[in-house]
Amino acid sequence: MAWSLYLLRLAAILTFLRTENRFWLYGHQVVTGWTGLALLWSALVFSRRSRLRPHYLAAILFPPAWSYLAIYRFQDFHSAAWPAVAFLSGATLWTAVVFFRFRHQTGSRAAGFLGVGFLLWSLHHLDYPLLRARGTWNPWGYYLDLGFELSVGAGILLLVLEDVERGLRALAALSGELQGSQSSEVLEALLRRALALPGVRGSAMYDRTAGCFARGVGACAGWEGVAPGPALEPAIREAVERGRPVSLADQAVPGPEGARFAFAAVLPVERDRMVSQAMVIVGDARDPFTALDEAFLRALGQQVGAALQHAELTSKLARRSVELERLSARMVQQHEAERRRLSLELHDETAQVMSAIKLQLGLLREEIQPDQAARLDRVLGLVDDGMHSIRSVTEALRPSLLDDLGLLPALRALVADFGDRTGLQAELSGPDRLPELADEAELAIFRAVQEGLANVARHAEARSVTVRVALANGRLAVEINDDGRGLGGEAGPAEEHTGLTGMRERITALGGTVRLENLRGGGARLAIELPVEKSQ
Repeated sequence: MAWSLYLLRLAAILTFLRTENRFWLYGHQVVTGWTGLALLWSALVFSRRSRLRPHYLAAILFPPAWSYLAIYRFQDFHSAAWPAVAFLSGATLWTAVVFFRFRHQTGSRAAGFLGVGFLLWSLHHLDYPLLRARGTWNPWGYYLDLGFELSVGAGILLLVLEDVERGLRALAALSGELQGSQSSEVLEALLRRALALPGVRGSAMYDRTAGCFARGVGACAGWEGVAPGPALEPAIREAVERGRPVSLADQAVPGPEGARFAFAAVLPVERDRMVSQAMVIVGDARDPFTALDEAFLRALGQQVGAALQHAELTSKLARRSVELERLSARMVQQHEAERRRLSLELHDETAQVMSAIKLQLGLLREEIQPDQAARLDRVLGLVDDGMHSIRSVTEALRPSLLDDLGLLPALRALVADFGDRTGLQAELSGPDRLPELADEAELAIFRAVQEGLANVARHAEARSVTVRVALANGRLAVEINDDGRGLGGEAGPAEEHTGLTGMRERITALGGTVRLENLRGGGARLAIELPVEKSQ
């Protein structure tokens, strides 16, 4: 509107120069004053979202009233020109003050540029009665006018671009808060993020269900658990019910604790396509998104809601993961307990029964005829094979060496037995002793090495395997390296995946890690790490 009036002013003065009709000179004077007021009003609306008030009518009526006196009644040039020039210069200077104040409140460089431009333009207006009206400074004075017009236009463009950039930067910053793990932490971060916006002193989150503020930071730090005041409550209700942002400005907005703010903005926060919360931003300057449209503000509320919803889902997922880890650890414990029970039953009952059978068969052999002894010897051999199988199964279910001698001797025996059974060259290297570990940790390491060696025998097509045990940085590291075909060959059977999955469940439940990777030059490596602190 201001620039349209400025063009109308130029058209009026050009028409007067051609026709010399005083009506067009009068129109030029009136529109010139209105142009200054329109620029001032634009600055006030931008910086404070000011509203029209009845006493503003006096300023609007001054240009037509004084221009009539100056053109049609006064004969003295200075008496006619100086009040109009002072009015125009004052309006322009006031515009500069508005932008300087906005620069102080928000740190906007574009507002500072505009303030300097309007300040110099207000001073330039004062030379009209002294120089330009007498033709002394022509055409340089008009060149300066053009320069000020261009600088103000460029400043307004920069101001809008700066506002858009800040808004987009705010959205990008809010996107970063999507990585939070706890809903309360993310809410705190989102509210504090708003404090970085220009002119913002505080922010708070209103909970529709509770009917009060759930959290506040900055100037709103004491709002938690407090209901909104009579000024904020209708704006919050409108934003929540209509799902549209609401701004309160150009007035002292009272907070629930009696503090007053130059502006307040209420953004509806959408979650699952429903507005359940509202974000309230208060500060000393106009809301930080004046140059942007309502769709952007709505998107900002949706972004905040998405961040909070993502945080809740992440928190639920973390709790579910902890529950699954506990369940997995419990299942592993129950599995090992069952293996121990079966091992004891086989050792204490079945093996004893087989021993008794062998003893009775031995006694029977002494009493039968020699021609029947050969057949009985074959039966005794089958009994021996059965007892050997029972001992193997018992050892597989629960290694007695692990219970009797500890982890390191049990691993040495396991590797040595693996080499004897498979014919592979198997070696174990490690320290002379290991720190005391929890029973679950020792068993998890033993089972992991047992499974790793079994996979080497089944799938690696290796000639040798090396097991290394080391202590580093408070962690027990175990590596199984083979010189086989590596991981790039055909996929192993389902048992391999099941074995690795069970291994990872055991180790990760104790705070450890499992890695399976190829080695340079061929072969594969299974790396296991576990904290060495003894579990209580």
